Amino acid sequence: MLDRLRGWTAFDGGALLDDVAAALDDVPPPEEDTEEIAGRLRGHLGRLVTIAVATEAEQDAAAARLIEHARTLRADDLPGDYRKAVGHLRRMGWIVNELLDRLVAVRCLKEVA
Repeated sequence: MLDRLRGWTAFDGGALLDDVAAALDDVPPPEEDTEEIAGRLRGHLGRLVTIAVATEAEQDAAAARLIEHARTLRADDLPGDYRKAVGHLRRMGWIVNELLDRLVAVRCLKEVA
């Protein structure tokens, strides 16, 4: 339990939206930033899934599908090819955004602005 508390980071909606914007922007991030952005997006996915499970959002069919998709993407390695890595970042960014929206819709989170 103590290890989990030490590794815990608070939910930061502003940082989440910044990272989603970086992943989904029309201009792809520089190649040297892809690993860092992917790591942050994985962190957001993990926090959102934890919130979803803790608040029993899985009972909502749409949320359950997004949770499973989030778990799959989070477990996938970032491809070594830059173009494929950008595609992976975009998929992660999209799922982060969709899961956040769904958790707000089912009242598990407050809207992030």
